[in-house]
Amino acid sequence: MLQITEPSTPIPRYALWQLGFRPFFFAASLFAVLGTMLWTALYSFHWVGLPASYPAMTWHAHEMIFAYALAVIAGFLLTAVKNWTGIATLQGYGLAALVSVWLLARCLPFTGLPLIWTALADLSFLVGLFSAVARPIVLAKQWKQVGILAKVALLTLANSLFYLGLLGYWPLGLVLGLYLSFYLVIALILTMGRRVIPFFIEKGIGVPFAARNYPWLDRASLVLFLAFALLDLAAMSTGNQLVIYLVATLAVLQVVLHSIRLRGWYHPLIWKKPLLWVLYLAYAWLVLGFLLKFLSLMGNISPWLAVHAFAYGGIGMMTLGMMARVSLGHTGRDVANPPAILFVLFAVLALGTLIRVFLVWWLPDAQAIWILAAQYLWTTAFAGLVWVYAPMWWSARVDGRPG
Repeated sequence: MLQITEPSTPIPRYALWQLGFRPFFFAASLFAVLGTMLWTALYSFHWVGLPASYPAMTWHAHEMIFAYALAVIAGFLLTAVKNWTGIATLQGYGLAALVSVWLLARCLPFTGLPLIWTALADLSFLVGLFSAVARPIVLAKQWKQVGILAKVALLTLANSLFYLGLLGYWPLGLVLGLYLSFYLVIALILTMGRRVIPFFIEKGIGVPFAARNYPWLDRASLVLFLAFALLDLAAMSTGNQLVIYLVATLAVLQVVLHSIRLRGWYHPLIWKKPLLWVLYLAYAWLVLGFLLKFLSLMGNISPWLAVHAFAYGGIGMMTLGMMARVSLGHTGRDVANPPAILFVLFAVLALGTLIRVFLVWWLPDAQAIWILAAQYLWTTAFAGLVWVYAPMWWSARVDGRPG
């Protein structure tokens, strides 16, 4: 008897352009390795690879936000928005084009071309990302996600301010653009961390547990963080001592509020699960960043300690942990049984954070050695991630589902 079967569409083995997390997590992780190697050459070994109009320290600060962190955010949003709305986000040639614009902006500063071309490429990427995220949200009328869209729009504004400063049109814009974008990235991480970390802990520890969240704390922390960020930008602009005192006070309040939040999420079993403790520890580094910010304003410590507690410890560990977890789930793998090497990679990055913040502070005579060690440890952690996860990002889901 003739059997009639419906044709099925085979799932391709090559899957890099199927969903946003795949190319952007790959790009972010590669940049974390190669970009840090470039930074090591520029800072520790005094390589002159950038034009004189683009100081190496400025390049490093900008690229860790707009190259590394924003690539992680792009991958996360292009994946999450599809789940939230049920509407497909960029894939195929459109996704490849967006990644190509991101890559172009990373390469142009080293070509010797006028920096205006770097600015145009970088801002074009942000406009493209905003459009790609906004389209499904608007079509699905999910207006509760407008806050996420607003942060992407503000990142575009911040980058515009940065390039106005870099190109000499408004020098203050360089500092304001960098810190506005820095605080926007922290705000995104605090927002998404509040959504996912307690959920992950409840589902991941293997015993009944209800993570405590407080609506009053959610509202207070959001409003006070906004006030903290805006007043800190005002303090940088004016140097007004009263504003500086207000920033210090708000920093302490952030320490208190987020410590209460962390206490409500805590369960001792998280330390048996690397994909849980890395996120919890990253959030704790953000809290410590606010404390160090207070001490830098009211005490006599370097402001770079707070910056690196936020950036290396908070943003670095949070994004490493989120990429590791999201990639497992969205490639059909079991998040309860992650690769064993993740414990080592997370521990390496945690050690790097301790060195970059505390040893630089306590043993400043060997600062150059500590910074070099922190650079190597960061590079090692993300090189390990690329080694383990690149095959997952390139290949189809192991459960045969699309995406």
